[in-house]
Amino acid sequence: MFPLPELTVEHIQAILPFIAVGFFAQLIDGALGMAFGVLTNTLLVSVMGLAPARASASVHLVESFTTAASAISHVLHKNVNWRLFARLAIPGMIGGIGGAYLLTNIDGDVIKPFIMAYLSGIGFYLLWRAWEMDHGHEHKAAKVVEPLGLVGGFLDAVGGGGWGPVVTSNLLVQGTEPRTTIGTVNTAEFFLTTTISITFILTLGLQAFTIAAVGLIIGGLLAAPLGAVIAKRISAKRLMAMVGVLLTATSLFSLYRVLA
Repeated sequence: MFPLPELTVEHIQAILPFIAVGFFAQLIDGALGMAFGVLTNTLLVSVMGLAPARASASVHLVESFTTAASAISHVLHKNVNWRLFARLAIPGMIGGIGGAYLLTNIDGDVIKPFIMAYLSGIGFYLLWRAWEMDHGHEHKAAKVVEPLGLVGGFLDAVGGGGWGPVVTSNLLVQGTEPRTTIGTVNTAEFFLTTTISITFILTLGLQAFTIAAVGLIIGGLLAAPLGAVIAKRISAKRLMAMVGVLLTATSLFSLYRVLA
C-alpha cells in the first residue's frame, strides 16, 4: 500500500478559503439558478491572481460536480423541461468547446481585461434584473433558444462563468416558467461544464487544476442541497442585487489594476 500524504495545518489553512467561497457561491447558484461560475472565477482571477484559462478550468471542473448534484435534485423534483433541455444543451456544449479552445490559445495577460469587463457587465446586468423585478416587466413567449445556448456556452467557457446569468435570465425575460427554467438550465449546465472541463484537460493538462478546485468542490457539494432553503428565506431580488454588487465591484477593481 502507498502511504497517504500528511495533512498539515498549512494544507488546511490553504484550502479553507476556497471551501468557503465554493459554499457561498453554490448557495447563491442553487437559489437563483446562476452565479457560481462568475463569482468563483472573479475571485480566482481578481483576488488569487490565477491566469484566466487556469481559473476557468478549475471552475468548470468544480461545476462538473456541483451541477451533477443540482441536476439530480431538479430531475427528482420534476423541474426539467426535457424539450427545452435538448435545445439548450447541444448548442451550449458546442459553444463551450469553442470558448475553451479560444481561451487556451490566447495569452492570459492579453485577455484578462476583456474577461474582467465581461464579468463587470454581468454584474451590471444582474443589478438591472434585480431592479426590474419591482417594475412590472411583462414577459413574452420564448422564441430564441438554440442561439442563446450557443452564445451562453461560449461566454461561460471564456469568462469562467455566465451560463446562468445569460441563459436563465434571457429565458425568463422571454416568458418561460421560472421553476422549470431554473431546473432545466441547471441540468443542462452539467453537460456543458463537463464538456468544457474535458476540453481544458485536453488542451492544458491536469496541471491546470490547483488546490482551489479541491476546496471549491468540497464547499460546493456541501451547499448544493441547500439552495432551495435559501430561496425560501431570502428574496430573489435581494440575492441578485447582492451578487450584482459583488461582481461589479471586484471586476471593476481588477480591471482598474490591469489597465492602470
